[in-house]
Amino acid sequence: MKKEKILVIGAGGQLGTELIQGFWKVYGKDRIIATDIKEPQGILAQGNFELLDVMKPKQLQALLQKNKFTQLYHLAAVLSASGEKNPKSAWRLNMESLIHVLDEAVASKIEKVYWPSSIAVFGPSTPKDHTPQDTIMDPVTIYGISKQAGERWCEWYWRRYGLDVRSLRYPGLIGYKAQPGGGTTDYAVEIFLAALKEKKYECFLKRDAYLPMMYMEDAVKATIDLMETPAERIKVRSAYNISAMSFCPAEIAAAITKHIPEFQITYRPDFRQEIADTWPNSIDDSRARGDWGWKPEFDLQEMTTDILRNLSAF
Repeated sequence: MKKEKILVIGAGGQLGTELIQGFWKVYGKDRIIATDIKEPQGILAQGNFELLDVMKPKQLQALLQKNKFTQLYHLAAVLSASGEKNPKSAWRLNMESLIHVLDEAVASKIEKVYWPSSIAVFGPSTPKDHTPQDTIMDPVTIYGISKQAGERWCEWYWRRYGLDVRSLRYPGLIGYKAQPGGGTTDYAVEIFLAALKEKKYECFLKRDAYLPMMYMEDAVKATIDLMETPAERIKVRSAYNISAMSFCPAEIAAAITKHIPEFQITYRPDFRQEIADTWPNSIDDSRARGDWGWKPEFDLQEMTTDILRNLSAF
């Protein structure tokens, strides 16, 4: 494998924390530089780290000039639920930072750029079941609107400058190594911690609110696999649909109860349910499977077993 030099922007979030550890296993610690606007916490303090405010282009320029990066991952974003509380700030961060990164990637001749999209690009008019790759997108959150616009920008930079930008439309991501970051699917992370500590959980979604989900182990694998795929096999330059499973809160609670029989769940839907109502129940990711061989490894039962086993060891 070619020796990559990778920059990760916004590495302190839930996704970044897991991706960094995946990169260390594949490429080695010395090939990765993680950045965030805050000092590193936990696992990130064990590797190369630099403070970076991506909204200040000169900081990014200096970092790119100092290092010859081959890959750049731009993960900094305000997520769906948090973005609705301060929409204009979320829009500025999500969109302006992406433009800064794309411009600097072109100027620095970065070989490959990764930017995550989301199922938040879909909306109430989108087909709910087996949502196709190419379909109606009418997002209702600032996060979703910024992701839809970001997909178009990424595709435009590919067509205009030949910048090799790649992206995945992540479903809800579930992991145990970092705290959730203010998304509508955060319940599926919080519920495991609550089950172990308190044996109960109050869910902010309805019991039958189905959403596409993915275990972080699969998300990391999918991201690395996409970026390692030869460019001629990447046929979608906006963002690939990707998924692993779909379930509702009642089903994940039932999976947990098999391990913790006394666990109880109650439901008090809030504004996040209104967001979830506009998202798909399930995703058709056949393009990703066909173009570059995507295949998930974890279903609901396997994920539940793995998370509870690892959390119990802490």
